[in-house]
Amino acid sequence: MGLIGQATIMTTLLSPSSPVLAAQAAPRLSLNAVLDQRGTVDGAWWPRSRDAAAELPALISAVDRRLDRAVLRVGLHADAWDHIPHRIPARGRHIRVGWFNSADPHLITLSIAGTVPISLLVIPPGTADGPAMAALALAAAGTIGVRPADMLHPAPPAEGSPGRDGSASWENEGGHVADPAPARPATTWS
Repeated sequence: MGLIGQATIMTTLLSPSSPVLAAQAAPRLSLNAVLDQRGTVDGAWWPRSRDAAAELPALISAVDRRLDRAVLRVGLHADAWDHIPHRIPARGRHIRVGWFNSADPHLITLSIAGTVPISLLVIPPGTADGPAMAALALAAAGTIGVRPADMLHPAPPAEGSPGRDGSASWENEGGHVADPAPARPATTWS
């Protein structure tokens, strides 16, 4: 099973009466099935815009349903979002929204009733489908020791290091990078 198959990727349709509108409104969200708080993040969210007032209600609703608990507060980076409201209306309550300049701009934190807060990687709205889906899967699969920026922009393998398929890197001229010659035993002259 691939990485995406292992990850819990969840989408929620908000308006089944209009398939096009529903597809555009469904939050693109992945959550680690365990939520064990050992990773850097507990999942990822791929909003369609930087408009917090427009995007947060669907996220809150989806997380409420997925965890069967109420989101109480949202924390986000002030410069990463437009139109940040003070409160978001949700099922029978208003969720307080806090914005900070000291927070990681790639993260959003949700305080949930009855559990510790969860952190979600925020995938920028203009990200291409392939990298965004890879980041959604990685964030839900486990991220111990991985920085949020590295989930969004994974570094290519270092030159000379094995590639994804186990093969060594190729030189710029088209040739294979030679494995270093084995060390020769020291020769002693008498």
